[in-house]
Amino acid sequence: MGLVFALVFFAWSMTPSLLPRPWYLQGVATGLCTATGYLLGSAVARLTRRLGFRPGWSVAARRRGDAALAATAAVWVPAALVLGAHWQDQVRELVGVRPDQRSYYGLVLVVALVVALGLRETGRALRAASRRVAAFAARFVPGRIARLAAAAVVAVAAVLFVDGALVNGFLMVVNRIAATADRGDEPGVVRPTAPERSGSPHSPVGWETLGREGRAFVAGGPTAAELGAFTGRPAPTPIRVYGGLSSAGSLAEVAALVVAELERTGAFDRAVLAVATTTGTGWVDPSAAESLEHVAGGDTAIAALQYSYLPSWAAFVADRDSPRAAGAALFERVYAAWERRPADRRPALVVFGESLGAFGGQAAFSGVQDMTARTSGALWIGTPNSTGVWARTTADRDPGTPERLPVVDSGADVRFADSPDDLDGPGDGRVVYLQHATDPVVWWSPQLLTRRPDWLAEPRAPDVSPQMTWLPAITFWQLTTDLVFATDLPPGQGHHYGPAESAEAWAHILAPPDWTDEDARRYRDAAQRRYR
Repeated sequence: MGLVFALVFFAWSMTPSLLPRPWYLQGVATGLCTATGYLLGSAVARLTRRLGFRPGWSVAARRRGDAALAATAAVWVPAALVLGAHWQDQVRELVGVRPDQRSYYGLVLVVALVVALGLRETGRALRAASRRVAAFAARFVPGRIARLAAAAVVAVAAVLFVDGALVNGFLMVVNRIAATADRGDEPGVVRPTAPERSGSPHSPVGWETLGREGRAFVAGGPTAAELGAFTGRPAPTPIRVYGGLSSAGSLAEVAALVVAELERTGAFDRAVLAVATTTGTGWVDPSAAESLEHVAGGDTAIAALQYSYLPSWAAFVADRDSPRAAGAALFERVYAAWERRPADRRPALVVFGESLGAFGGQAAFSGVQDMTARTSGALWIGTPNSTGVWARTTADRDPGTPERLPVVDSGADVRFADSPDDLDGPGDGRVVYLQHATDPVVWWSPQLLTRRPDWLAEPRAPDVSPQMTWLPAITFWQLTTDLVFATDLPPGQGHHYGPAESAEAWAHILAPPDWTDEDARRYRDAAQRRYR
């Protein structure tokens, strides 16, 4: 029974998901799915035996059954591989990626077998350990209790070993490597001299304390001359302030230091003040920052801080509290300082973040109403599925609107957009969620293991394969592997959100009177040349 289920899950794993996968990742996904099928099939077989169903197959009948299974596999496996390669090319075409070399796809079977057999042998080793523990415990307690206790002990020990020794040990190594990398600089990053930047000679914040991403942020962005050339009007130097992990002793102290930098640079006298929540390494989305500065003509100030050395995926696994704490701490500090100013002398206060930054930034608010009450707008890009405000807002969508592009209260406060065209519609919608239908960061959830999501029950987006369907456990593993290369796609697909999308979103949020469709076109063309 285990092999039958494994063959079925093997074939199911070849069905398309949101993004194309290289052959080795497909092999990993197929191996995980095959091992899951084997586990489920073995569990079903054990359950039926416990219920008393024990067919008395003869030796000859068993041999004929094995031969039939082998013959089926000989046809089933190659057919699944061929179909899988075809579906992968279809998905590549949908998302604008050139076709892969199909000759490599046969290696999927090799990788899948290694993964599946490795997991099966691990399972057998755990089962053997449980039997030994049960045999020892049976000396002191009844056999059934001994078996249950042994299974529990081995399961807990395995979890503690994986979570404690393997995962934590691996994350410690990653953190050390990331902390070392944080002391380096991106190519071309030079300490700024403008007083509008943290880390400059005018700033009390030490340049070396900002971290790799912080230094890149304050040293980057368009100059006043570049913005003036774009808008045709004199432009000020955009303000960018930042606090690194080593800029102060605690998260609260770093947030206070960032607010002091806002005061020093005159940020509260600008037209727009933005609070950005960073990803794990302290990265601020350059597309969102630069597009804001272009839309507002440079009359902006952006504040951000670093809360971790870990890359986003590691921070999401190991420490989800820090992004939330950082997002709330910085916004509350900035909001308190902003609120103390006379109402007619306050800048427009906006917030933004991408990916883990969107996850952490929304923690400062109880919901969309709180967001609209305390800000002039928000831009959340590629929000992870587990983000509380996003999840509640999506669940409260108007009846008949799809999960991938929900409408809430007829668009009064919030707008969900896959592309700039989706920003049009009734209501102001000054809170904007940019989310691609093909972005696994937005749609990945543990619930995929056992429940079909609405976005797969509803009509598909045009860039999602019509052959994609929810399959128990399979879809979960497919989207898990989709996460690996979710950013390695053309802008507008997967987890790659381009500057043109951010610019259109900021124009919708801020509604600047002098921003035109021609400005949007010119910015899109310039951004395409710059990020090519």
